[in-house]
Amino acid sequence: MLQLIVLYPQPTDVEKFKQDYKVHTRLLHEKMGIPDNVKPYKITKILSTPTGPAPFYLQFSMPFNSMEELQAAMSSTGMQEVGADAQRISTGGLPVIMIGNEE
Repeated sequence: MLQLIVLYPQPTDVEKFKQDYKVHTRLLHEKMGIPDNVKPYKITKILSTPTGPAPFYLQFSMPFNSMEELQAAMSSTGMQEVGADAQRISTGGLPVIMIGNEE
């Protein structure tokens, strides 16, 4: 199972980021055709590291069954809009986007 992982740096204004992120997730649902009552992703608020404050505030992860499925989603117009919005709301720097493979 592949995972699309997005790490958001610590925002310059946490409350504004929280408000923007709610709008962002609604956009994801709208553009990807995800029903409101379905959450095919995980959102993890990062609290700290063993050595102190974390460089990231939030982690988003969404599973995909194959690389083809992931690539189709990422190349869609809807996901392109969602990606642009992720950059807009990430005031602490650009989000880090990775692909992982669960083993």
